[in-house]
Amino acid sequence: MRAIWKGAVSFGLVNVPVRLFSATENHDVQFRQVHEKDGGRIKYQRVCSIDGEEVPYSDIAKGYEAADGQMVVLTDEDLKSLPTRSTKEISIEKFVPSEQIDPLLFDKSYYLEPDKTGLKPYVLLRDALEKADRMALVTVSVRTRMTLAVLRVRDGVIVLQTLLWADEVRAPEFESLSEETHATAKELAMASSLVDSLSGDYEPEEFEDDYAEAVTQLVATKIEGGELTETPEAKGEETEVVDLLAALQRSVDKAKAAKTGGSPGDSGSSDEGSAKKTAAKPAAKKATTKTAAKKTAAKTTAKKSTTKKAATKKAS
Repeated sequence: MRAIWKGAVSFGLVNVPVRLFSATENHDVQFRQVHEKDGGRIKYQRVCSIDGEEVPYSDIAKGYEAADGQMVVLTDEDLKSLPTRSTKEISIEKFVPSEQIDPLLFDKSYYLEPDKTGLKPYVLLRDALEKADRMALVTVSVRTRMTLAVLRVRDGVIVLQTLLWADEVRAPEFESLSEETHATAKELAMASSLVDSLSGDYEPEEFEDDYAEAVTQLVATKIEGGELTETPEAKGEETEVVDLLAALQRSVDKAKAAKTGGSPGDSGSSDEGSAKKTAAKPAAKKATTKTAAKKTAAKTTAKKSTTKKAATKKAS
């Protein structure tokens, strides 16, 4: 088992260093919600009821709904101002008779294990509780909120059982039981006889969770019969490597776009345009050379023509 809390039991002037362990575990059959067609798991998204957008955990706050339906949003700063006890101490308030604690008040159960240095005071507290036949009423803060609890002994180990607050237990208000109705003497005698015939000791091993066993057997039968649904890989799921490469590619595109003044998506077209411009420069240069040559040839021809005309005039 793994300790979920470390602290000390304050017993008068004596502190007993202890570790807290969960005393129970849930063995209920766990089902997953799946798509009946292909066996794909059902996923839930955190969607805002107002704008319909998915909300990341970083934007989720705690809200308290008032009686009129108005929502009061509480920030981390608001919650820090609330009275909390984060001390690592189980403080014994008083020792009360065991029969005064209604089992209906019991909530969660934990085992207390002593540290090596606190073994002797732990044993002292344990033996004192057993001899007095009382429970130690304590206050403890396992996480953030202070709660009531009791210390009692089970199989030589001190058990801490948290208690519900008094206002968390409902009153049984049933109209059908409000009338004064009692069994007759004959009926009570027959019921007492039935109780005597069924009397016995509680042996936990006598009872089993037949539902869990039936589900396990049903699943095993389906597996042996080949009734399995091959679930394809969910869409949109990428490995960390792929995500890393994609992030690097986007970074490269963004850097190129920053140099050229375009957008990250235009990096490819920008490169292509640059290649076209580079190829166009020699062609333009050749065209310019040809044009200059034509102009030079035209000037030479014009000059020769002018000379011929002048010679003709002199001859006449």
